[in-house]
Amino acid sequence: MPDFSHGAEEAKRDARAAVLARRRALGAPQRADAAGRVQAELVALVRRLRPPRMTAYVPVGSEPGGPDLPAVLHAALPPGGELLLPVLRDDLDLDWAAWSGADDLVAAGRGMREPAGPRLGRAAVAGAALVVVPALAVDRRGRRLGRGGGSYDRALARVPAATLTVVPLHDGELVAALPAEPHDRPVRAVVTPAEGLRTLDAAPGVTDHTSAGRIRGR
Repeated sequence: MPDFSHGAEEAKRDARAAVLARRRALGAPQRADAAGRVQAELVALVRRLRPPRMTAYVPVGSEPGGPDLPAVLHAALPPGGELLLPVLRDDLDLDWAAWSGADDLVAAGRGMREPAGPRLGRAAVAGAALVVVPALAVDRRGRRLGRGGGSYDRALARVPAATLTVVPLHDGELVAALPAEPHDRPVRAVVTPAEGLRTLDAAPGVTDHTSAGRIRGR
């Protein structure tokens, strides 16, 4: 069990540094292979659930999923399906805009790339049937380790509890326990290259866990 006795905030900083160091150490072939496996699992999930609206993000650097993740997910949606990507506000909360192609992405704060189209408002995420969320790590209770800005905790607070929230991770980033604070919002599932889709036993609204892309307890 990790030692969180020195406080959740400091423990989170230590955990972030460790995960980011491991991600930086991944070679290009490892990243590409992991991205392909994560994308395949998410595409299978999208084709199975057929969400009329979902959210995702543009992975940057060593983030799992690869920079073409939005294009791959959008192509898997049913006809008329809508993919929303986050738009970082000045207060670090998240607005949302529709994906309309890689050529319409612009550079934004914190290394993000976001759509240049009309903003749909912070509440747009509440209407998504599938929410794909970034994180550095997730524990088996669904607690996620973000980058410290609190943007996704605020966004996840607007997502209904029954909505499937999924985090793409590298292998080794689903851990036994993470430090948590009152504002932290849990997620319901993760995708890793080796194990595929796995729902989390103790996450809210989840009654079973799976791998290899099957969802039960929904």
